[in-house]
Amino acid sequence: MNQSFWIAGGDARQLALAKLLVLDGCPVKTLALGSEPAAFGAVPVDRFCPQSRDEVLILPLPVCSAPGMLHAPLWSTPVPLAPILDAALPGQLIFGGKVGEEIQAPAAARGLTVRDYLGREELAIANAVPTAEGAVQLAMEKLPITIHRATVLILGFGRVGMATAQRFAALGARVTVAARRYEALSLAESMGLECVPLSGLTRLSSYQLVVNTIPAPVLDRTVLNRLRPDCLILDLASNPGGVDYAAAQALGLEAVHALALPGKVAPVTAGSAIQNTIYHMLAELEREVPIGT
Repeated sequence: MNQSFWIAGGDARQLALAKLLVLDGCPVKTLALGSEPAAFGAVPVDRFCPQSRDEVLILPLPVCSAPGMLHAPLWSTPVPLAPILDAALPGQLIFGGKVGEEIQAPAAARGLTVRDYLGREELAIANAVPTAEGAVQLAMEKLPITIHRATVLILGFGRVGMATAQRFAALGARVTVAARRYEALSLAESMGLECVPLSGLTRLSSYQLVVNTIPAPVLDRTVLNRLRPDCLILDLASNPGGVDYAAAQALGLEAVHALALPGKVAPVTAGSAIQNTIYHMLAELEREVPIGT
């Protein structure tokens, strides 16, 4: 790969991504990514000036930390997204993670298209692994018991739910999976896991750990009130999560909304997954229309 990249904002994942691209022989310049990348082309935010449409701009995951503001937790001052989009060239390839309409609309108004790498299946699968390992790490840190023989309820059996259930089971936990879809329950059962329809949950007081992966309000006050007082709740679902946190606090339950675990527990692995996904997207686009034409 001999592609030139700009990387704007982001956390440890994007920092690792920048290093990996340099190791792969790609020219890289960075904006608002902390002081460490200075050795490979850190540029002041107001000096972003791509010279060619062939230079690919990579925005972070998520693109925005607040409306109109670039997600740049490693940078010391807020970074508006608009000047970066203003400086981009029409036809320049722009990639970002979790790209919503609030980003697509101003990009489209400037004649730009932002392609969402988070929407790619290969990245979702790759991210499930560090997310699941991060959940295990949090559980080991916060529970006063071993994972071995712990009673664990996993809500949802998509990519993250499956990876999480497998890892807790491998450590000797007694894992039960609750899901809506019958095919998900059949898959969980085929893996040797206990399973129950989400609508038929009983014996909630028997679980020492509940891990939610469903991005919907599944753990409301009624459900939370049926958990044992020392139950730990780990919510892996994206914002706003699936837990009534006010109710959990009122009931004295510890509920942790564990967001962005890949970037926290395995940033190099997460950065590599983003790199591979962008390479795949570039290869697909190259087959359609050569970059820069």
